[in-house]
Amino acid sequence: MWEWQLLILLGNLAIITLTCLDSRLHSPMYFFLCNFSLVEMLVTCTVVPRMLADLLTTRKTMSLAECLTQSFFYFSLGSTNFLILTVMAFDRYVAICRPLHYATIMNGPVCVKLVVVCWVVGFFSIISPTLQKTQLWFCGPNVIDHYFCDSAPLLKLSCYDTRHIEHMDFFLSLVFVLATMLLIVVSYILIVAAVLHIPSSSGRQKAFSTCASHLTVVVLGYGSAIFIYVRPGKGHSTHLNKSVALLTAVVTPFLNPFIFTFRNEKVKEVIEDMTKRILLRDPAAHR
Repeated sequence: MWEWQLLILLGNLAIITLTCLDSRLHSPMYFFLCNFSLVEMLVTCTVVPRMLADLLTTRKTMSLAECLTQSFFYFSLGSTNFLILTVMAFDRYVAICRPLHYATIMNGPVCVKLVVVCWVVGFFSIISPTLQKTQLWFCGPNVIDHYFCDSAPLLKLSCYDTRHIEHMDFFLSLVFVLATMLLIVVSYILIVAAVLHIPSSSGRQKAFSTCASHLTVVVLGYGSAIFIYVRPGKGHSTHLNKSVALLTAVVTPFLNPFIFTFRNEKVKEVIEDMTKRILLRDPAAHR
């Protein structure tokens, strides 16, 4: 499992490094991708180290403060993640549907403001439910049936009526999952409509290829989130929820760097050029 976390960190760090070092990737799309990769790294660091520590020790204990801190960062980063994916969809919509106005609409200050809003809204929205959880009383047995401090398993341990917090959690799930997904769907409907009007098949293929990696990540991320936090009757399949949550926290962040590099010609070109430069600087690598 340590190897998985290391690969996740290296893969997402590689995307951030490539974007910073190569001017060909200094565009809004890759700026948003850098922030997305940063969020993925932080989500993994929030869940995996503690999970590994519990697997390697017999005494698996965590204070309420530690539990709520982990839960706060997990859901704050998750909310930020969905907002950034929505901004990335909007970026693709402007690039394909309004190409002549792209540089004006998606200028540097606008991109920075959009990312700042994603981070601020993502974190501030989770403060209220987290503070309410600090007021709960837990009468035991205080054993969370999960790999980390997910909200639903934690609320099950409380002696108080948690329906208000559960409703707030569900409302936030609707806002950050379904509402943002609806915006992404609308963006892609407009994108598809615009692409179908492109006369050349090569032009259509190029337009679709710029959206393929983002759309793949959207399907993976939203599919698991809807399964765990939005679908009806989610409380009756804890073991299945645990497996899907593990997929979200470990497997998806591991796959995302490969999805964004293997499906993106410009990133592959940058990697190839950087590899050639490294080999030319190090003659010993040819031997």
